Amino acid sequence: MRLRLRIMREGRGIEVVALLNSGYEAPTPQLLIPVDIARSLGLWPPERASEVILDTAGGPLRAWYYPRAAEVEVVVEDARSPRVLVDLIVSPIADEPLISDMLAEELGIAVESFGRGLWRFRWESRNKLRESAKR
Repeated sequence: MRLRLRIMREGRGIEVVALLNSGYEAPTPQLLIPVDIARSLGLWPPERASEVILDTAGGPLRAWYYPRAAEVEVVVEDARSPRVLVDLIVSPIADEPLISDMLAEELGIAVESFGRGLWRFRWESRNKLRESAKR
């Protein structure tokens, strides 16, 4: 399932489509981003980041960690999500942004069907189903 997000950092704002990955477990709201998005946000090349090694399903991943580096919100026409302060993880091999479980929680996302790509905000009626964004 994919969601359209707005990422805001130091006066810069960009919109991206990000994959909600239920297997991306994190202790804080995190958004993993590819290098091209990091460059757009002024975070590449990494200067003030900590290098980290992440355990992934594909094995260890070398990435750069920016704690509390941006605010993120879901972009939909008829509602507003909370703005969430996030840790950004920059991955040199990612081809799209990934939303962690804690970020999905803070954004108020309720997944109704991963397979069909249906979701809603937690405060919305169960009848208000939204479709996954197109990649």
